[in-house]
Amino acid sequence: MDQRHGVLALILISAGVLVFYPAGAALAQGVRGGGSAPAQSAPSGPVQVGVMTLQHQSVPVTVELPGRVSASQSADVRPQVGGVIKSIDFKAGQQVQQGDVLYEIDSATYDAQVAVAQAAVQKAQAAETNAQTKLTRSTQLAQTNNLSQSDLQDAQLAETQAQADVASANASLDAAKISASLTKVAAPISGLISDTAVTTGALVTAAQVTALATIRQLDPSYVDLVETSANLLKLRAQLESGTVKGNGRTPGSTSVHLTLEDGTAYDQSGTLTVADFVVSQSTGTFTIRASFPNPRRLLLPGMFVRATVDLGTEPNGFLVPQRAVTFDASGEATAFFVENGKAVSHVLTTAGTSGNNWVVTAGVADGAQLVVDGLQKISNGSAVAPVPVALNDQGVAVDTNGSASSSAVPNGGPPAAAPANGAASSRQSSAVAPTSTASAAPSSPPVSPAPASGVSGSAVEAPAAGASTP
Repeated sequence: MDQRHGVLALILISAGVLVFYPAGAALAQGVRGGGSAPAQSAPSGPVQVGVMTLQHQSVPVTVELPGRVSASQSADVRPQVGGVIKSIDFKAGQQVQQGDVLYEIDSATYDAQVAVAQAAVQKAQAAETNAQTKLTRSTQLAQTNNLSQSDLQDAQLAETQAQADVASANASLDAAKISASLTKVAAPISGLISDTAVTTGALVTAAQVTALATIRQLDPSYVDLVETSANLLKLRAQLESGTVKGNGRTPGSTSVHLTLEDGTAYDQSGTLTVADFVVSQSTGTFTIRASFPNPRRLLLPGMFVRATVDLGTEPNGFLVPQRAVTFDASGEATAFFVENGKAVSHVLTTAGTSGNNWVVTAGVADGAQLVVDGLQKISNGSAVAPVPVALNDQGVAVDTNGSASSSAVPNGGPPAAAPANGAASSRQSSAVAPTSTASAAPSSPPVSPAPASGVSGSAVEAPAAGASTP
């Protein structure tokens, strides 16, 4: 009985495999060879790209440098005499003028010193008066030979010493008055004052390390720019060769424009004031300082900005949009041009920037067609179909009619939808069903259930069909 069940199970399994295998093979062959799901061929022909025709022109040459804002003047407020802070006469952040009283130190001790000095002056003046009287009497007696010459000289010396004592007392009085006046701490410069570092009642000392406050003058403000020595040498070579013509202005009149941290342009233009002609040994850079009017106090010390410096003009330059330029592994600027219906990569020589364009001095000629749109679809040597375009204010390529460039849409239609294989799946399911039933026989070997549909079922059962074929 068990043997008959085993034979019956083997027959059913073999029948199921034989029915299933041809269908799976046909489906696999259809996928490989075309059948009901032929593969769609890739679109042929030249790739449509947007191009701009370049012409040489005289263009301004600028350089963009990073920098930080600093105050044109800055002074720490420190006491010149010691004592207890009696009052604070300002508010943090307010505008103060030179000479305004900021702090008052208890002056009782210094007032007493002034009184002592005044008493010393009076005493010296009295001694001087007495010495003058004695000198007058001694002179009269000496004229009548009633006084020796030596006594007369002593009287003259005493009168001179009394005059010196008066001068010394007056100097001490002036010093005491100065010390007393310094108890009122005044602003050394005009500007915005910071918050106070001490409070009323605090004890301060003369010339202490900690500043009481700091005053900064923000109008005008300085911007310290950093440039590399290599770029300086490159600019000098361009000026000497005539590739770049200088603006003919002195450093104090060279125009500088700022871009703030949020990307907005600062509405005031500045000028270069001084350059540090010492190159840093650690960074290879040197510092250039520019001065900017700051009436609205928009520029604050420590703020990061980018400055555009006008270097001169390029008489025979080409303006190449930055979006069309890439840099290779060696750091050279490259761009694609259309030549004889093909995209050809050229190495460009740049001489700075002008707005959103590179100023190119070599690697391009008049009438060259520069690829500015569709760069992601081409490589060096690709067949292309140029379409004249222009760049709008947002840097988007548009055709001559002002509409968006069609080259932005990749060539070729959407991929064909996958063919429906529900019928094949149902046939496979019916063919596999006997296999699943036969696998339940107790004497048959374990058989994995076949999937209900899909190509994966055929792929799994194909080896079994091959094995069952004698």
